[in-house]
Amino acid sequence: MDKLDRYREIVRRLIEEYAGYKPSHGQIETEAIIDREHDHYELMHVGWDGTRRVHGSVVHLDISGGKVWIQYDGTNWPVAEQLEAAGIPREDIVLAFHPAELRPLTGYGVG
Repeated sequence: MDKLDRYREIVRRLIEEYAGYKPSHGQIETEAIIDREHDHYELMHVGWDGTRRVHGSVVHLDISGGKVWIQYDGTNWPVAEQLEAAGIPREDIVLAFHPAELRPLTGYGVG
C-alpha cells in the first residue's frame, strides 16, 4: 500500500470511529462523509436539540499534496494526535485552521 492509500485508510477509519459516537442529548444524527475520489472527509451533526436546529461540521479533513489537512476539529480528542498515533508523521499533518504564518510554530506540517 502506498503512502496516499495508507493515509486514506487511516483517515477513513478515524472518521468512521468518530461517527460511532452519538451526541448525548437531542435527536442528532452523526453523518460520515467520505469522498475518496476527491480526498474530502467530514463528520457532520444533523438534527434537533430541543427547539434548536443542529447542522454543522465536527471534523473536516482533506488529503492534498501528500499531506492530511485538518480544516476543522471540533472534537474533544484532537484529530492531529489521533492521526499521529495511527502512523501519519507530524510533518504530513497540516493544521489548516491556523494561519500559514503560524503553522511553523505548531510542530506539524506547514503545507
